[in-house]
Amino acid sequence: MKRSLTSEAISDINTQLHAANADFARYYPGESGRRQPVHTVYGGAHLFKSDTPQRLGALALRALEQFAPDAVEFARAVGLPGAEVLTDKSERLAQLRVPFEGGEFVEQDNKPLELARTIYTRVQEKLQREPVEDFRIDFEDGYGNRPDAEEDGHAEAAAREVAAGMKAGTLSPFIGIRIKPFNEELRARSTRTLDIFLSTLIAETGTLPDNFVVTLPKIVSPAQTSALAGLFDLLEPQLGLASGALKFEMMIETTQSIINHEGQINLPLLLAAARGRCIAAHFGTYDYTASCNITAAHQHMMHPSCDFAKQMMQVAFGGTGVWLSDGATNIMPVAPHRATPDQPLTPAQTAENQRTVQRAWALHYQHIQHSLRGGFYQGWDLHPAQLPTRYAAVFAFFLESLDAASERLRNFVEKAAKATLVGDVFDDAATGQGLLNYFLRAINCGAITEAEALQLSSLTLAELRSGSFVKILKNRQS
Repeated sequence: MKRSLTSEAISDINTQLHAANADFARYYPGESGRRQPVHTVYGGAHLFKSDTPQRLGALALRALEQFAPDAVEFARAVGLPGAEVLTDKSERLAQLRVPFEGGEFVEQDNKPLELARTIYTRVQEKLQREPVEDFRIDFEDGYGNRPDAEEDGHAEAAAREVAAGMKAGTLSPFIGIRIKPFNEELRARSTRTLDIFLSTLIAETGTLPDNFVVTLPKIVSPAQTSALAGLFDLLEPQLGLASGALKFEMMIETTQSIINHEGQINLPLLLAAARGRCIAAHFGTYDYTASCNITAAHQHMMHPSCDFAKQMMQVAFGGTGVWLSDGATNIMPVAPHRATPDQPLTPAQTAENQRTVQRAWALHYQHIQHSLRGGFYQGWDLHPAQLPTRYAAVFAFFLESLDAASERLRNFVEKAAKATLVGDVFDDAATGQGLLNYFLRAINCGAITEAEALQLSSLTLAELRSGSFVKILKNRQS
């Protein structure tokens, strides 16, 4: 076979390509395969207790029982697919109070009703088993500015509560603190709180809780992410922590976070300055819209300015392995009327309470679905009564398209494996990985179980847990 180029002739080009490819792989390692929480619940540091997740779960279950005591009521309240055809007089309504068993999914004879029952039961189970996936002990907006002595005390007390939760096994699977921003007014206070909290926690436990992270808000400059990374460099040897043990997430909630004063896209610069310490980027809906001069009446999760900022985040952080999180719905599902021992609620007040809570639930559900469709699989929750709609929205997102995704993945694996076996080039592994990620996210959040995923996807347990579509293909080939 005639060739014009020798190995020596293209040696320099190959060397350059090898270096460039290595740089690309370093900058864009792809998804880590680690479980990402579906939400972060924020609460003031002065209120945090070691059993806060369990307390929030109990309050969420109470709200569900009070304002949507059965699956049909809940489905219609939040707007589950097909809920408009469900009525109070459904012949099978009595079945909705029986725990869902057997692992069956949607029956063809009454799909909306079975979907409603499945989601309602799994939401109840989730609130009992793991009501909060990620909790952030907040020293910023949810805490406010207080005298130094008071914040010092709360930083120390919160650390001791985390230590108690580690011992008792009552913490959420992911946990961390949000410090104040690194602006001129608050940077000293922020650093001091970080130091007191970590020093107290390590003195109590000798280690960090699993999946611990520090949240840095209102970032405007790479110098701020670099400063936090530098503080971690100083703290780790002082506290006896392994190098790189401390991680943080940055909050994107200013226009300057997106584009800097020189017209550069600032997001990659913020990440580079973190020197491998940043694992997530959270969008701050209301601070960001305020920085765009959008009036309060129009500041909401589905505003076009928010979609622009989040798409910039996706483009800048795609392939880096940085988790993305959307913001919060600020309309709380809180009843306007409260009964007292001397003054029970009137029927009209009870009805208004239910309408108010259900209206807030429906808005929260719409916001979460909008986030999920846009590729943001995590968001903020601010109130225990938002937990039922968080899980309902996430479960519905996965269950509604479960049959189609199952069939696609089965066919995809089969066709891809055959193409590999006969020597054809299969160059669409990214699509296969996306389908596999769909099942992994559904399992992690509790929408489906591992056993159900295996049955529906035709994968083995080892293949499913590998988290890698490429590995699945290589193993099937061998």
